[in-house]
Amino acid sequence: MEKITSLQNSGIKRVVRLRTKKTREAKGLTIVEGVREVRQALNAGLRFTGVYICREGVYHCPEDLVAEMEVKQLRIFDTVCSVYDKMCYGDRKEGVLALVEQPSYTLENLEFSAAPLVVVMERVEKPGNLGAILRTCDGAGVEALIVCDELTDVYNPNVVRSSLGAVFTVPAVTCTNKEAVDFLRSKGIRIFAAVVQAEGGYYKKDMTGSCAIVVGSEQDGLSDFWRRNADEQVRIPMLGKVDSLNVSVSAAVMIYEAVRQRAL
Repeated sequence: MEKITSLQNSGIKRVVRLRTKKTREAKGLTIVEGVREVRQALNAGLRFTGVYICREGVYHCPEDLVAEMEVKQLRIFDTVCSVYDKMCYGDRKEGVLALVEQPSYTLENLEFSAAPLVVVMERVEKPGNLGAILRTCDGAGVEALIVCDELTDVYNPNVVRSSLGAVFTVPAVTCTNKEAVDFLRSKGIRIFAAVVQAEGGYYKKDMTGSCAIVVGSEQDGLSDFWRRNADEQVRIPMLGKVDSLNVSVSAAVMIYEAVRQRAL
């Protein structure tokens, strides 16, 4: 295990550069920070190009995780506090950060059950909302997440964090709106679009068969494209003064209604 004490180390500079989307896409890598997140990436069988740990000061990378990574023969670098401070995000003190190859999913290589539940997101801007929806997808057994006209990349480190690593358990594909609709049609998957102005409540719709739940951006909701191409427009009743829920909450409400119906 190599010790790193210098902020000028080339590996440290590489980690910092991966904070930008352009570099992540060029290298096909993402930053995974945190014990749960790193374990999810390990369990998913992803390729690690390096792991940086810190076990001094306020940082406390668990020894059992270190042992697990050593068994898998990962390249591990032991850093001092000042070096780890340079790389890490926010104020987490778990002391483990890895560089991991991004999974490569396309519409063509998605595999579905006989009656899949799929989620589609259009132009969602905030990594926290994308991560929260991935967590819900994992918990509900959603078979794929399709991200259309993305404004934040799926493997943004903040998405990895807010999803608690669910970004590695739910196949996520990025594509255009048209590509998504053509794909869903080809698979016989009915499209349920969440629209504030829709007349029918989501709980009145039959989501026991193959279905895709589509949610839109935080600011503007779904575009007219999805309103035109949806098999059903649905709404979540709003009984107070505001007219809509946070997009991740809206998605969770509808996803778990589909789960409830299927359980019956």
